[in-house]
Amino acid sequence: MSFVVAQSHFIFGVRTGVRNNLCFFDEQTVVFPSGNSCVCFNTVQRWQRFISGSERSQGMRAMTISSNRRYLAVSDYGERATVTVFDLQHEQGRKRKVLSAGDMSVQEFICIAFSPDSKYLIGLTGSPEWMLILWLWEKHKLLATLKTTNTNNPVTQVSFNPYSNTQLCVSGTGVFKLFRYSEGALKPSSVAKVESINFLCHTWVSEHRVIAGTDTGRLLVFESGDLRREISMTCKIKDANVNEGPSVPSITAILSYSKGFACSRGPGTVFLFEQTDENGYRKTREIKIPLDAYCSGVTLAEYQQIDTICISPAEETLAISTNRGQLYSVCLSSVVRIKGMDKLHFEFLSQSFHSSSITGLSICIRKPLVATCSLDRSVRIWNYETKVLELCKEFQEEAYSVALHPTGLFILVGFSDRLRLMNLLIDDIRTFKEFTVRSCRECAFSNGGHMFAAVNGNIIQIYSVTSFDNILNLKGHNGKVCRIEWSLDDSRVVSCGVDGAVYEWNTQSGKRESESVLKSCSYTGVAFSSDCKTILAVGTDLTLKEIQDCQVLREVPADETAHTALAVSHSGRVVFTGTSSGTVRAIKYPLPIQKEWMTYQAHSGPVTKMVITYDDQFLLTVSEDGCLLIWKIIDKEGRGLKSNKHIVHTEEILITKSDLEEKTQHMLEMKMRLEELQMENEYQLRLKDMNYNEKLRELSDNFVQQIESLKTSQQAMKTEMEKQECENQQNSAELIMKHSKELKDLELSYSQKLIVEHEKYQDLQQKHQRMQEDYEKQLKSAEDRKIQAVEELTKMYEAKLQEKAELLAQCQEDTEQKISVFKAIIKQAEEDEERKILEIQTNYEKKMKTEKQTNTNLKGKNSIMAQKFISLQKQIDDRSADINKLKQERQRLLGLIRSLESDIEDLKRQISGHEKTSQDKVTKIRAVISFLHFELKQCQHYQLQCRAISRVRQLEEELIQTDKSNAQLKLTVSELKLKLKTRDKEMCKESQKVKDLETHLQRLKSDLHNCVGFIQEPKTLKDNIQMIYARYVQQTERVERTNADDTVQKALRHQCDRQERTVNGLKMRLVKSAEEHEKVYTKIMKENMTLIAEINELRKELHLARTQAKDVRAQLALLKKPKKSQPILEEAAYQEPKQLGVS
Repeated sequence: MSFVVAQSHFIFGVRTGVRNNLCFFDEQTVVFPSGNSCVCFNTVQRWQRFISGSERSQGMRAMTISSNRRYLAVSDYGERATVTVFDLQHEQGRKRKVLSAGDMSVQEFICIAFSPDSKYLIGLTGSPEWMLILWLWEKHKLLATLKTTNTNNPVTQVSFNPYSNTQLCVSGTGVFKLFRYSEGALKPSSVAKVESINFLCHTWVSEHRVIAGTDTGRLLVFESGDLRREISMTCKIKDANVNEGPSVPSITAILSYSKGFACSRGPGTVFLFEQTDENGYRKTREIKIPLDAYCSGVTLAEYQQIDTICISPAEETLAISTNRGQLYSVCLSSVVRIKGMDKLHFEFLSQSFHSSSITGLSICIRKPLVATCSLDRSVRIWNYETKVLELCKEFQEEAYSVALHPTGLFILVGFSDRLRLMNLLIDDIRTFKEFTVRSCRECAFSNGGHMFAAVNGNIIQIYSVTSFDNILNLKGHNGKVCRIEWSLDDSRVVSCGVDGAVYEWNTQSGKRESESVLKSCSYTGVAFSSDCKTILAVGTDLTLKEIQDCQVLREVPADETAHTALAVSHSGRVVFTGTSSGTVRAIKYPLPIQKEWMTYQAHSGPVTKMVITYDDQFLLTVSEDGCLLIWKIIDKEGRGLKSNKHIVHTEEILITKSDLEEKTQHMLEMKMRLEELQMENEYQLRLKDMNYNEKLRELSDNFVQQIESLKTSQQAMKTEMEKQECENQQNSAELIMKHSKELKDLELSYSQKLIVEHEKYQDLQQKHQRMQEDYEKQLKSAEDRKIQAVEELTKMYEAKLQEKAELLAQCQEDTEQKISVFKAIIKQAEEDEERKILEIQTNYEKKMKTEKQTNTNLKGKNSIMAQKFISLQKQIDDRSADINKLKQERQRLLGLIRSLESDIEDLKRQISGHEKTSQDKVTKIRAVISFLHFELKQCQHYQLQCRAISRVRQLEEELIQTDKSNAQLKLTVSELKLKLKTRDKEMCKESQKVKDLETHLQRLKSDLHNCVGFIQEPKTLKDNIQMIYARYVQQTERVERTNADDTVQKALRHQCDRQERTVNGLKMRLVKSAEEHEKVYTKIMKENMTLIAEINELRKELHLARTQAKDVRAQLALLKKPKKSQPILEEAAYQEPKQLGVS
């Protein structure tokens, strides 16, 4: 059995982030990076040729094509960046050379460029070096290196002068420099002062001219490296001002061609400029990226940033690439033909691609279609046989998963809010059923198409396609489910998740038939084998496992890269896996024990999904780089795999009835409109023929009349011309005669004037001779006078010089004497000072000894004061104990007061009750007495009267007793009230005493705390303790102290007074000595000042003498000069004596 091989067939997608990621190989073929390869794409025949990247590369950074369109250079970044040169004329893009930076540690080349003759290659490294590296690449020789700028000014582009192999241009943020390669090194030829400008791109338009684009939308023209002018977008050329620029969109790409140059202007716009004269450029066209036809809502297509502009060799086609991974083109010949339209639109170079990570991939049985969904919110339907994008639609939410129905007429898409089942129509993807499954990351139709499974978190939900009912909920995973797959007969479903579990489910009963759990592994892919007897799974443990009946049968170990996706061929001969590094591996089946597989360079990001078509002809892989790669599965002999299944692809499509009726109606309307237009055109043509015939007749008549009138006018003009010629001849003869007469008269007049002027000249010459003789006599007399004046001056200045020399000698002697006197005075002062310092030192040493003795005495006193402090602390404690006792007594008295208050209230109640009873008794007695009086009046017997009288007396006695008891009770109440008031006053006094004692105690504590801070200063400590003693110890307590304490205090006071007196005496002595020292110092300073003043005066006199000597020497030198300068010297001689006399 021959081994199965995968061959790259076609790729949909462009790799962004690569400098110059689009270029033309010929008129029909473009080269661009996609995945981990460079692709040569023929736009007419729609075939692709792949140039694989290096295996150890971490990604591409830049690419460039040589001027002869033969060599392609690609830079890869990594620990040691490299530049690989490929031969494009070779069928497989044979690798010619791999260049590096030698011993330098370079991680990336951000820009590369070929020389015009394709012999040299320049590379620009990234931060922080920003180095230029020049190679003679065919000999693999590094010629020169140079640092272009510092880390604060990044460089973005380097390019060769297309007219010179040795001149380079470098631009960036605040950088625009020209370099030249000579004598084995790169040397700067010119550096422009553009610190405030951020250059994004530049292009050479001639041998000495470069046009650069900035981030503020300015086009600046440089001539031989110097900024000359600016090309505005309004087609006017103005003087360049480096610091100010219009606030317009940035220019990210620029390219020159034979007629001028093309540049981007902001998002989605390209301007074409043509050269009008040697220095002028005119904007001719504006080409824009069109709106996205596949998106119904807000689109980002027209706001794409243009990264690269390229033009075909014959300048027929202009192509661009954008930051969203799209390729567009426009035909320049059509641009020239369409002169009426200012704005044109680009078209897709092939078709639109995904611009973000692809999250879903699915195929169907009945059609050669593949569906993909991406985080760019689009769902796309591709045809992998015709290599065409069939359908595309953008949504408002991100799509996480996708599944095609086996018929290819329906699609299931999992969005962030819900799961939608949609119809694939002829020109649209339309939703007809929604399911409440949020963020469905995986979904799949059964092979029969009657069911589908969708993942909802850690639950797998199975729905019926016909009734849309939730048939089963498969629960068992503890984590997120990553992958599900149906068996061929749809009786089983296998699933895997991040919890390390692989479960096989029965779709009829919903039970688990087998399971394999490995918690240390997070599975990312699972699939049935071709016979559905075993399960293959991959995960983060870097192995490929084959599971059967809950047991791991085989395990294929891997290297450091993890498997992320899995696909098994239907023939059962090969297993394909995708890795986290973007490679694809082909492994034999049954699985080998050792590491035996074939690795293919595929994507630049982790492979997210992969699937094999049902006829085993193609392998489809998608990745986080946004590319869909189609692989052709062949054997080693190049033949396709033979499949047991014969699959027939259908061509049916869905269309709604309303759309069909609209289209038929539209076709009928168009036919009617066509007939009407034909009739109208025929009628209009007839009318135009008639009108044109009439106009021709009128024009012919008019022209005949005009011809006749012109003939007559021509004859009249001829006769007039003849008359004017005769008149001109006569006039010219008269003028000649006049001019000859005037000439003769002028000759006579000027000859007379010349004679007069000659006589004047002779007179002036005679006067000149006389004047010259007079001046010579005057000069001789002046010379004689000058000689005499010079002799007198020399004598006078020599006498002055002698006097000044004598004065100088005397001054020097005086200064020497004064200096010696001053030195003697200084010596005497120093000796006096040293003597006084010694005296002061001895005095202070004595004082130190006395201070030490006093310090020891104070330490003794300090110990005594500490004992006193302890005794005071004890007294404070006793006081605090007394305060506590008083507080207890106060509480007891408060309790007594409360009990007495309660007794008083009881007595008050009793008194009020007695008063009431006494009043009642009085009223009763009065009533009885009144009744008895009444009876006495009526009673006639004596006995009755006696009884009544005795009864009255008893009642009167009882009344008197009650009055006495009431008076006694009032007295007791008043006494109790007085006692209560006295007790209240005593309580207030006691509480006030307690408060005073507490405040005294707090003050004492604070004062003692302050005294602790002066423990190192005995004097201040002593003063503070005396203050505390005087403040808090009462005189009664002082009287009670013993005589021993009084003697101790007297001794302490006596010692303190004595120490204070000695300290004051020492202070007075110190002040007197300081005053005497200051007086001596001031005397010395005054003498010094007088001496310095005298020295300064002597210096001034010496300086004046020297200047006068110089003047005398200068005058002597002037006297020795030649005689020509004698008049000037004479004037100076007359002036100088005057100045000397004035001075």
